Amino acid sequence: MRVALLGSGRGSNAEAVLLAQQDGRLGAARVIGIWSDLPGAGILGLGPRFGVPAAFLDPGPFRTKFSPERERAWADALRTAGADLIVLAGFMRVLKAPFLGAFPRRIINLHPSLLPAFPGLDGIGQTWRSGAAEGGCTVHWVTAEVDGGAHLGQARVARRPDDTQETFAARIHEAEHRLLPAVIADLARGASR
Repeated sequence: MRVALLGSGRGSNAEAVLLAQQDGRLGAARVIGIWSDLPGAGILGLGPRFGVPAAFLDPGPFRTKFSPERERAWADALRTAGADLIVLAGFMRVLKAPFLGAFPRRIINLHPSLLPAFPGLDGIGQTWRSGAAEGGCTVHWVTAEVDGGAHLGQARVARRPDDTQETFAARIHEAEHRLLPAVIADLARGASR
């Protein structure tokens, strides 16, 4: 299974996937490239570190979505690269029909809450401010509904009495780094049957 990683930030979840690949924990999955919508995103620096192509692709004029033309251009680039699975690892854009239609049931997202609770931006902050006894993360299929696709896996993180939002967030990020590679490996096992 040829995996494309898409991200907009520092790339800690993408790094977890690449480390899992390096350690043989991705099974039949192999990362074929990293793409970012921000030219200075830290995720692009992972490419040279792990020997994986990394590229900035122009997202167009909008901050949180693509124009239909740019969305088609991104889909074309990933199709040309031969991606079987698209992994949104901190990718801060909402995908629409041109992209979703190009990769039906082949795009997954990692979200920092126990969906369906707290979809959208700042899942950890939403969880913290709610006073919930636990938070966590969810890997799900990407659909037209933001954070609304079927769940592929979740990891729960209890809120401790001595937690600050920062310590709570750090433990959720640790859970993300375990969950995302495990889900990718599971999907690759299913695809190879």
